[in-house]
Amino acid sequence: MAGGEENSDGGKTDFHVLVVDDSTVVRMVHRMLMTSLGWKVQEAKNGKEAVDLHINGAYFDLIFMDMEMPIMNGPTATRELRAMGVKSNIIGVTSCTFESAHKDFIEAGLNHCVSKPLTIAMISSFLPDSNNK
Repeated sequence: MAGGEENSDGGKTDFHVLVVDDSTVVRMVHRMLMTSLGWKVQEAKNGKEAVDLHINGAYFDLIFMDMEMPIMNGPTATRELRAMGVKSNIIGVTSCTFESAHKDFIEAGLNHCVSKPLTIAMISSFLPDSNNK
């Protein structure tokens, strides 16, 4: 999967997003919000799945990474992705309200960290300027 590919509707680019969260409900809600913005969404259940997708050649314009997940948590996955050279914007998503936890997550290589629940306004703030409506 490649982000920013030209498609058949007049050359408009696709915006590819990866949602990484261990909660099926959270992934479903985030998918619905993001597809309503016209984004192409893929899901991963944990950080290891996100890393494996990239090892296998996937590319995403934006990654929403949950902080606390089994198998591989968000900070570890973010560090691994950055060590692999992944340049995508990675947005940490957490229900944790402790500023120190956000700081540690950001230091793992995030571009931003936001608290759950995500909203359309919050998500759309990560759209490239050329796609803002």
